[in-house]
Amino acid sequence: MTNIKIDNSWKIELEDEFNSSYMSELRFFLKEQLSRGKIIFPPMNKIFNAFNLTPFQNVKVVIVGQDPYHGYGQANGLSFSVEDFVKIPPSLRNIYKELYTDLRITSPENGNLQNWAKQGVLLLNSCLTVEKGLPGSHQDKGWETFTSKVLKVINIKKNNVVFILWGKKAQEKGKFLDKNRHLVIQSNHPSPFSAHHGFFGSKPFSITNNYLNINKIKPINWQL
Repeated sequence: MTNIKIDNSWKIELEDEFNSSYMSELRFFLKEQLSRGKIIFPPMNKIFNAFNLTPFQNVKVVIVGQDPYHGYGQANGLSFSVEDFVKIPPSLRNIYKELYTDLRITSPENGNLQNWAKQGVLLLNSCLTVEKGLPGSHQDKGWETFTSKVLKVINIKKNNVVFILWGKKAQEKGKFLDKNRHLVIQSNHPSPFSAHHGFFGSKPFSITNNYLNINKIKPINWQL
């Protein structure tokens, strides 16, 4: 990970994390996995894709995910997002359904969410890497500590950010967020197992833009 690039704004904000012992251990773990021929997703040059597409000063919205996708060619470093040529996963398809219900925006033909990221939507997974075919394989290796620090830095140093927390894991991760300073939107996860129990009909996209407008922040164009 020594040659991995991350936007300088995040290097400054997270300097202590990159110099920490847990990050050194995480680097060693990833190097060791690669040396044993393990296939890791996303590709190493896209691990910090969310940070490179959404510099710290541009963050307006944070959508918290869990693991990267563990299938070949899917993960691109953005939560819920996949590469252009990949079949749209079920959770993302449900996000698109809610986007249509909420704002009458029709579903795009691919699942690449980088246009959201470029507008200030930080698409942050709790864990930034995974071994091919093994969901959860890189949990408790240090990523959760790192991404919690990301949320804490945003919470303390920025104002009027919208945090979208889908599912219990994301909500637990964001339990410290200051709801007087930011907007925290919570609902069930868009997974097919839970989407019908509180995700559908939650209107996160219009609620987000209404809040941004009220605070004189340019809203997100959710059309992909």
